[in-house]
Amino acid sequence: MSADQYSPDDDTPVYAISVAAQLSGMHPQTLRQYDRLGLVTPGRTSGRNRLYSVRDIARLREVSALSAAGVNLAGIQRILELEQRVDDLRARLAQLDRNTNSTALVVWRPERRSAR
Repeated sequence: MSADQYSPDDDTPVYAISVAAQLSGMHPQTLRQYDRLGLVTPGRTSGRNRLYSVRDIARLREVSALSAAGVNLAGIQRILELEQRVDDLRARLAQLDRNTNSTALVVWRPERRSAR
């Protein structure tokens, strides 16, 4: 396979833990702890060695920034879950937009309440 035929995307696990630690500015033991906690889930080789993707490195940097801002690990976990939920909802909305052929316009007006 030539180099032109292989073009890894952001989810392709390619970085060993030592490289991922250097790219994220963290100690390898910290990466192992985050893996155990489920904050970042790297890929694995057949020998069970961790391999990190570009997306994993970005997530590690986000965890580091949140930690530096004073957010504890449970808070970081919740923030990451909510961010994933937002991403999933955006993808679903985009899918619905692509599947909708309607040109209807819906106007919503709030009910006016009388002053008391």
